[in-house]
Amino acid sequence: MLVIVDYDAGNLRSVTRAVEHAGGAPLITSDPDVVRQARAVILPGVGSAAQAMERLRQLGLDDALREVAGQGVPILGVCLGLQVLLEHSEEGGPTGTICLGLLPGTVRRFAPGPKVPHMGWNTVAVSPPAPLFEGIVNHSYFYFVHSYYGDPPPETVIGQTDYPTPFCSVMARDAIVATQFHPEKSGPDGLRFYANFLRLAGLCS
Repeated sequence: MLVIVDYDAGNLRSVTRAVEHAGGAPLITSDPDVVRQARAVILPGVGSAAQAMERLRQLGLDDALREVAGQGVPILGVCLGLQVLLEHSEEGGPTGTICLGLLPGTVRRFAPGPKVPHMGWNTVAVSPPAPLFEGIVNHSYFYFVHSYYGDPPPETVIGQTDYPTPFCSVMARDAIVATQFHPEKSGPDGLRFYANFLRLAGLCS
């Protein structure tokens, strides 16, 4: 079962359509017990890390996500979904927000200089080559909308984007992967990315 997590912070319809187009049969749920039964999980999201974490805790989804992560279930975080997978976010008041802690690192706001939010098409430099990007030409364009970005340890970074200095746009550790860009808004390459995730999770050929 492929689960898309509904915690009132996602563009669920577009993610669902893209995943279906890529060959998946997703189930949208806010039920933590259903998440615990998943063979793979997609955690999309737009908006505020503080509000997202509050809602995840209210629904009991924070514990469910930690449990399935501990079992090695493949998890894909998208945009805000990447950010809440990390340990801490600078967003959300003077002390920031404690996040899920499933991936190491801190979420930081872009420094003054570039226009914020970072919105529109930008390239992703993948290094080293990653199975998630099979069939996608390196430095392809993907669609971004965000004011904060993940700052993880270098060994977890598999994709970087310049705005204007490099930031982590794709990270992975064990069975967890996360993108700052929106694959569902990124045309054929985004659909290919979802298809690769489904294949690597054993949900389609």
